[in-house]
Amino acid sequence: MRPIPGDDPHALAIVRLGVDVPYEQAWSLQRWAHGKRVAGELPDTVLFLEHAPVYTAGKRTAPVERPSDGTPVVDVDRGGRLTWHGPGQLVAYPIVGVTDVVAYICRLEETMIQVCADFGVSARRVTGRAGVWAIGDPALGLPDRQLGAVGIRVARGVSMHGFALNCANDPRWFNRIAPCGLPDVGVSSLSAETGRRIVAEEVMPIAEKRLAEALGKEGFELHEEDLLRR
Repeated sequence: MRPIPGDDPHALAIVRLGVDVPYEQAWSLQRWAHGKRVAGELPDTVLFLEHAPVYTAGKRTAPVERPSDGTPVVDVDRGGRLTWHGPGQLVAYPIVGVTDVVAYICRLEETMIQVCADFGVSARRVTGRAGVWAIGDPALGLPDRQLGAVGIRVARGVSMHGFALNCANDPRWFNRIAPCGLPDVGVSSLSAETGRRIVAEEVMPIAEKRLAEALGKEGFELHEEDLLRR
């Protein structure tokens, strides 16, 4: 197999899959890449994309959390609960070696916190909740607002799934569900918090850099066609 620049333990292959990517297509590619990474045939790799609109349910999703209007939901093998993915939301699926799951989740959250800060938005973790949040003000009736979600799976020491950061997505997609099983919180985006439109394409290179930093890796671009030749 022809070597690529990332065939070393400190490299992170960054693959951009584009926009409007069907969820099942990306999930299938994740499973393929996961098998290759477990076998040592791929370096640590991350897939960046925007999905076509979809609701997905992690293993902890309760029946009462599902949409009551018959909206289709894809059941997946990640942790976490019910969420939405779609246009205007940047999704990252790192397929990387993981030895400490808790520390790894913190690195994904830190990635999003740093990206938000790069765009002038203050975000932080909230105890007992996954993801990153813009903190509300009870005196003003302003709830905490989720900016980014995390849901992962680690099998045979390698991760799947990852994080989703709201950039310029329509918040009405979340009206049918309690995001991540939390009914008393809001959902926001970089665009809503800053008052200017910040699209996923603008955020992506910053997120790539911040994720590589959080993982202690050196990122390099890998085209999807080259990935599939592995």
